[in-house]
Amino acid sequence: MCSSRRGLLFVLSAPSGAGKDSLLRILLENCENLYRCVTVTTRRRRETERDGVDYHFVSLDEFKAMQARGELLEWAEVFGNLYGTPKKPVEENLSAGRDVILKIDVQGGCTVKRLYPDAVLIFVAPPDAQEQERRLRNRGSESEEDLSRRLAAAGVEMSYIPLYDYLVVNDDLNTAAEKLRCIITAERCRIRAPRSPSQKAGEE
Repeated sequence: MCSSRRGLLFVLSAPSGAGKDSLLRILLENCENLYRCVTVTTRRRRETERDGVDYHFVSLDEFKAMQARGELLEWAEVFGNLYGTPKKPVEENLSAGRDVILKIDVQGGCTVKRLYPDAVLIFVAPPDAQEQERRLRNRGSESEEDLSRRLAAAGVEMSYIPLYDYLVVNDDLNTAAEKLRCIITAERCRIRAPRSPSQKAGEE
């Protein structure tokens, strides 16, 4: 790989129950030179989650301190919890020529696209609302109130699809994972010279 190559930035967004966590795990196992920037959140950790692997779990005060220090690339409130992307590891890896993937919500995805116009946005959707509900119920981590709220929010999130570069429908996990891998490969093969945000700002 050319040492002067700046890494590509990918964003993976999906409504709850679309299977983005499983897809991302498979993608990272099968794509070399792809760094996942772990999101910071104030949400309570689920039993199956590991701090520093699935998310960086922090207190509300810690999150606000990171905001005040300008350490977050983007942040958003989702279902009453705060989520943010640490800025430093993203820039360090991109500058080192490593491709970076962010698993963030649609609000964050749009923010990243404004900051990094060359970012590649990928939306993952469930095959239908019934399958989405089934997956959420099988997860067993949401109350009926939370479940209803997530299902209602999915309609709003799906309305962001036209703002994304790619749509992957996860009706079969392995097939959807292969589509994601193909997107990464295709973007890496494109002939272009990605510019840093500072370079773009200088042209405006």
